[in-house]
Amino acid sequence: MPELPEVETIRRQLAQHVGGRTITDVEVLDPLLVDPEDPRSFEHRVSGRSIEALRRTGKYLFVDLDGGEALALHLRMTGQLLWSASEPLEPTPYARAVFRIDDGSVVTFADVRRFGRAWLLPPGRRDRERAWGGRTGVDALSPGFTARSLQNSLRGRTASVKGLILDQRIVAGVGNIYADEALFRARVHPRREGGSLGADEVVRLHRAIRDRLRMGIAVGGASFDRYRDAHGGRGGMQDLFLVHRRRGEPCPRCRTTIEKGVVAQRGTYWCPRCQPLPEVGEC
Repeated sequence: MPELPEVETIRRQLAQHVGGRTITDVEVLDPLLVDPEDPRSFEHRVSGRSIEALRRTGKYLFVDLDGGEALALHLRMTGQLLWSASEPLEPTPYARAVFRIDDGSVVTFADVRRFGRAWLLPPGRRDRERAWGGRTGVDALSPGFTARSLQNSLRGRTASVKGLILDQRIVAGVGNIYADEALFRARVHPRREGGSLGADEVVRLHRAIRDRLRMGIAVGGASFDRYRDAHGGRGGMQDLFLVHRRRGEPCPRCRTTIEKGVVAQRGTYWCPRCQPLPEVGEC
């Protein structure tokens, strides 16, 4: 699933190409993308609108339109936003919507599994908050995400720390990949109860989350499945994984064999020596 670094990579690329331009035409090819809105209504409401800015919160991309409305896009598991300088000669595989821009360029929302979604959000803070429904908490790279806010979110919680940092209401943008990598950097076992972490451990985890996300952005995200950037290119983070998807390989820090299990219903990787799981009562 595209996480914060992948969505931020796409945001930056699209901002260079379509920021300040006008969407001349929209073609919804899969009604499920905009459900429950009628596809023709969606096309009519977005066509002819100017793009004022592209923003991101967590894994969501927001396209601010003239008039105060915003187009919210979520790639979910396998969504792609692909930019081309002109209309592609061949139809884009698994295309769900096409946005044509006034300079002749095209942005295609493609998604093989059809989990991605698009919404048109109303203007005005109150109406927008009502429509958005608190889908996300504080963005992981925003000033509002601090070690103290993370500690407050973890305090007294018995759920696994991995499950808690995957909760987008606690910290927006962290997914399975970067959770594994951050927990390894912080030397915290993913099965630890969130409330068991000491202040120093929370500081290390907060620093590790931001470090791994920034590294992911620097190399254009991780491409080991269907993720591609807006130009159709691959990211490089998969070549820099420390533990994720490296079961059976030696730990890059201590050479102990990396293990894999299921935590918070997600395939999870860790080093049993660098990330020991304390006995009950030790935390």
